[in-house]
Order: sequence, then C-alpha cells, then structure tokens
Amino acid sequence: MSQTDAYIAKAAPFAQPILEHLRGLVHKACPQATEAIKWGFPHFISHGENLCNMAAFKYHCTFGFWKGRLLEDKAGVIETGEKNAMGSLGRITSLADLPADKILIAYIKEADRLNEQGIKVAKAPVAKKELVLPEVLTAALKKNKTAQKVWDGWSYSHKKEYAEWISEAKTEATRGKRLAQAVEQIAEGKDRNWKYR
Repeated sequence: MSQTDAYIAKAAPFAQPILEHLRGLVHKACPQATEAIKWGFPHFISHGENLCNMAAFKYHCTFGFWKGRLLEDKAGVIETGEKNAMGSLGRITSLADLPADKILIAYIKEADRLNEQGIKVAKAPVAKKELVLPEVLTAALKKNKTAQKVWDGWSYSHKKEYAEWISEAKTEATRGKRLAQAVEQIAEGKDRNWKYR
C-alpha cells in the first residue's frame, strides 16, 4: 500500500471517492506523474516539480494546482484569495462539486506543461517593515557610539526585541532601568535574549 493509498483509506467516507477520482484524473492527464506525501497530504510531481495536491478534512476536500496562478482559467473554475480554502477548486464536499473531467484534465495537462517548460511562480516581493523605535532609545544610542555601531549592524528582529521591551514598560522608572540595561547590553553585542542561549 502506497502512502497515498493509506492517506485515502484514513479519510472520511465522503472524501474517499473524491480523492480516488482526483487521483485517477491526474494519472490520466499526466501518466508520468509520481506521488508523494508532503506537508501531510498527497502531492503529484511532474518533471521534478510539484504539479498539484489534494487533501481531505473533516467536512471537505481540496485540490490545488501548485502553479494555479499561472494557469489560463478558461472555464473560470480556479478560486483565489480567501475563498480557495487551500485549494484551487474551493471546498469540495462531493463529486458534484468538481468541474467536468475534461476541464480538470485540460488544467492538469497545462500545469504539467508549465513544469516541463521550467516556468516558475514569481515570488511577491516582501515589503520591508519599518521599525518604529522609542525616542528615548534612539537618543540613548546616539550618546553611546559603541552601542550605536552594534545596533546599526543588527537584524530587524534583534532591534525589534529591544524596542518592544522598552515600549512595553508600564512606568517611567521601569522604562529608565530597561533603557540603561539595553544600551549596556547592546554595547556588549548582546541581543535581548542572550541569557537563554
């Protein structure tokens, strides 16, 4: 028994015929596709890349194309955004929820061509977050050249830990103590959690 067989066997009774049908369509459209369990659910691979995947949940199944955003959605069946429930076809609760076999086969073949041609999904650029520092920290760092130099070379996450620690102080006295300790530790090159390493 393959891992995919075992996955389907463990799925809820309503899901088993859906998963078997989807699996059959993938192999009909793309006979060279191989199967693997990735992230806990069945994936189909062609030309060394993920082609599509399927999953069963308590009350629904999903089927997703790895490069769904690149498919020409001629039949208007691919869902995007929050509606997609982790799959390209939305929530599938019965075989009746699936598009016609010929439509799915055409989409699977198109996805396989994308893999064969080595076409990749462009990653969206990640917007760099602007860290808002407490003014007292900025002023204290300017007064200590060693601390400022260390600070300037640090990652966003190290800076954020100190900024939040100082900002979260409930009283001015606590803020003052934390600020003095922060500048001292920063000058020594110690990140906020250095004690726990």
